[in-house]
Amino acid sequence: MLESLITIFVTFLVVIDPVGVAPIFGALTRGGTDRYRRRMALKSTGIASLIMLLFLLTGDTLLRFLGISLAAFRISGGALLFLLAIDMVFARPSGLRSATVREQEEAHYKEDISVFPLAFPLLAGPGTLTTILLTTSGLHPQAQPLLFLGLLAVLLAVLLLTLLCLLLAPQLMKLLGETGANVIGRLLGVILAALAVQFMLEGLRTGLLGG
Repeated sequence: MLESLITIFVTFLVVIDPVGVAPIFGALTRGGTDRYRRRMALKSTGIASLIMLLFLLTGDTLLRFLGISLAAFRISGGALLFLLAIDMVFARPSGLRSATVREQEEAHYKEDISVFPLAFPLLAGPGTLTTILLTTSGLHPQAQPLLFLGLLAVLLAVLLLTLLCLLLAPQLMKLLGETGANVIGRLLGVILAALAVQFMLEGLRTGLLGG
């Protein structure tokens, strides 16, 4: 179980990418007071946490309701994460893991940017929600309570780390700079690509061999 939780932790850490979100957060809150940045960081992380917890608790039910097999979702979800990994490796902004240019321009005209674009799509974006569904599909809290609690703890740990990066965004960017943040993002992208391929292989094996 420990090995599974470590893999899930790395996956969430890569997809949410706290270090990569920090410079975007800094740009969106530039010119604001320390109190404003702190309020936006706390509120956006809280809203994103609620969205993720909702998917964590209802993901498997949602798949069954839509009639989507676990194998099909693993293949499609893995493909989506692989596209996300490519964007990370080439340091290309995309709607999968960040707000688009037009979305960021729209955000500059809003005083409260905690819901959009911070909570969604920066933190609880399509890539993150897909990862949650991939890791929770087939997981039954009643049958595997320890694994479910461990998964919940892992997700909350990544969210706390994300909050810390947002609160320390100015200092973090001074330390790493744009180049340092991109290097970390590229390394995490390579890891995510491997995890995405693993998801697709598991889906193909389940779909073709039935287990």
